[in-house]
Amino acid sequence: MSVSVTSEIPVTRKHILPAIVIAQFLGTSLWFATNAVLADVETAFSLSNSALGHLTSAVQLGFILGTLVFAFLTIADRFSPSRVFFFCAVLGAVANLGVILEGNSLTTLVLLRTLTGICLAGIYPVGMKLAADYFEKGLGKSLG
Repeated sequence: MSVSVTSEIPVTRKHILPAIVIAQFLGTSLWFATNAVLADVETAFSLSNSALGHLTSAVQLGFILGTLVFAFLTIADRFSPSRVFFFCAVLGAVANLGVILEGNSLTTLVLLRTLTGICLAGIYPVGMKLAADYFEKGLGKSLG
């Protein structure tokens, strides 16, 4: 007698919104992660005091550029939004991890933070799209 075991977890509508909220919270934490350790980054890479402004602006710029690219190319409509969200979260985490690699300069750190911002454009807006796709009724409450 064989028993079939499935690895699928039953998902109900009440589980979807909390999962999206938690995923967005964790994904968007990339935005502030480097700022939390910036003093150590400045010391480790002998950066000037103005580095905070450059690194913070790089994330903002990356997010704006990423949002424009995602919108113009309709990435979240052409591909599965949940996959776009996942890959952007993973790539953003890798870019964020790159900040601690030895040999970084202000230029490489700014590039890594810009890439992180671009990836954030695939997390926050795409997460909102996921919520909108699941909750046609009560959308305002869900997005709030």
